[in-house]
Order: sequence, then C-alpha cells, then structure tokens
Amino acid sequence: MRETVIPAQYLQIARDIAARVVRGDLVEGSRLYGRSVMASEYGVSPETIRRALRLLADMKVIEVKPQSGAVILSADSARRYIENFGESADSRALLKQLRSIMEEQEALNRRLSQTVTALVKSRETFSHAAEPLPNYEVPISTDSPLIGKSIGKLQFWQSTGGTIIAIRRGRTVILSPGPYAELFPGDVIILVGTPAAAEAARKFATAKK
Repeated sequence: MRETVIPAQYLQIARDIAARVVRGDLVEGSRLYGRSVMASEYGVSPETIRRALRLLADMKVIEVKPQSGAVILSADSARRYIENFGESADSRALLKQLRSIMEEQEALNRRLSQTVTALVKSRETFSHAAEPLPNYEVPISTDSPLIGKSIGKLQFWQSTGGTIIAIRRGRTVILSPGPYAELFPGDVIILVGTPAAAEAARKFATAKK
C-alpha cells in the first residue's frame, strides 16, 4: 500500500506559491508580500516563510533581493518545480518507509536475540532439573567413628555438604532416614551431592577417632 506523507510546512508553502504563479495569481515581475505578512497569512513563523522562499529562489522561481523582498522570476520554473514536487514527495515517502522497515527489523532482531537467549537458558534449566543429581555410596567400616551415632548428631550435611537419601543395611534399604537414624558397621550411606561432598563423606567415615 502506498504511504501518504505530509510534507514539511515550508515545502507546502513553497508549492502553494509556485501554484499561484502557474495560475497567474502572481505574475512575473510582481513582488511578494513581506515575510511577516506571509507568515500571518499562512499561520506560520517568519522563519518558515524564509525557508520556503529560499527553496523557490534556488529553483529560480523567485529572486530574493536584500532590502527589497522577493520578486517572481519565472512561471516556467514554477511549473517545473510543481512537476518535480510529486517525485520528491514519492522519494520522501520511500525514505520514510525504508526507515520504518529498518526500525522494525532492528526491533525484530532484538526480539529474536532475546528469545534465543531465553530458550537457551530454559533448556539449560530443564536439562539440570530433568537429570537426577549424582549419588554416591560411602561404606561404614567396622572401625568407623560414625558407628552408633545418629545422622543429626553427626551434622552430616554441615560436615560434608552431602545429603543422605538412603542407608543400605544388608538387603534392606532405609529411604530418607531421619536425624535419629543411627549408623551401624557394614551400612552403606547413599548420598547426593558434588564429587567433593562424596570425597568429604568418605574421609568423614574413615577419620581416626
């Protein structure tokens, strides 16, 4: 769909003056009103009128004379200006559309980057959550200093960083033993934690009394 662009005020004023010249409302050699009068007529600032007249002077439609104001030079130049005005408006529309597309592309790239980052993080989180924590076995020998002591009294987690999830005693497995569960010779502690925690538990179970 073709985009409609509203030109800047000074461009609209310049085109209107050129159209008046083409229609014969302003004839060649005639003098335009002063900038203040034209500013009041168009409801804009004198600076806007100055920019419009400067543009028409560059296009040889008028001549701006110091201390004398602006004089109409050529109706043919005014006609050419109006013919070119549509092409320049099309160019401005295309440029505006291009800027809009580029802004949308930048926003899309940002959203794509954010989505990819979030996806990677979510996969990492899911992967860690889906995989069971590594578990280790720590045997309790007959001369272990842990024999006869409860898990709570030993402060096992504080001492090793590992969590006891079960105790295997012969063919029996005690799941989630509480703090009052005592350890016996031949027990096998099953714990979860890091390799460092498992190593600390082994040392804890074999420390000299």
